Amino acid sequence: MSPLAHPFDAVIFDMDGTLLDTEAVFKAIVYEVCTEMGFEMTDLVHGRMVGSSHEATAALLVDSFGTHFPYEMFDDKCRASMKIRMADAVPVKPGAVELVTALRELDIPLAVATSSRANHALGHLEAAGVIGFFDTIVTRDDVINPKPHPEPYLTAARRLNVDPVHCVAFEDSVSGVRAAHAAGMRTVMVPDLVAPSDDIAALCVAVLESMAHAHEHLVSAPRSANGLQEHLQVKSRG
Repeated sequence: MSPLAHPFDAVIFDMDGTLLDTEAVFKAIVYEVCTEMGFEMTDLVHGRMVGSSHEATAALLVDSFGTHFPYEMFDDKCRASMKIRMADAVPVKPGAVELVTALRELDIPLAVATSSRANHALGHLEAAGVIGFFDTIVTRDDVINPKPHPEPYLTAARRLNVDPVHCVAFEDSVSGVRAAHAAGMRTVMVPDLVAPSDDIAALCVAVLESMAHAHEHLVSAPRSANGLQEHLQVKSRG
């Protein structure tokens, strides 16, 4: 039996690496900017950056490269380069549009919970053509505690007026999985650049190869207590 073979009341998505195919582009930028500034980025350090907040990334890079690391300059250069590369279009992860379209057609409330700042998040979601699917978007500017704290997901559930335990969360990062699980949500990981360890996989009801795999198992189901007539079935891997 699928771990999601019972109704849910809302779905909450992470943004970068989950809905939007932006993490690989940003990785390339991070390496280029570090090289330009005279620092050597590594896969180990970058992997710890994925899904992290502005503050956590700053602390990580200072810890990795020393207190002389000019984080504000690094951040400004990365943002400027990202803006140029995303000027024409912001790519969407395979299967994401099909999934959110199907969920919207079923009148299931949808939200985004991201560690990105509002201007970045809203701009990219709009450029990707998906912003209209979501009832609310929770950004770093909306919470005191970013991921891996559960506050972003709890805030999204509150805005949707649903119980967190009746939500499904889609995430691609370790930090995001920890946040969604801590919020009590049924967490589905769709890894992008970082594969889950056994400990992280254990926090998920499913680990999927792509968002398309989630959409493939959208099926009808009995009415839930809150009136939903459909649910998502996701086949576990492994």
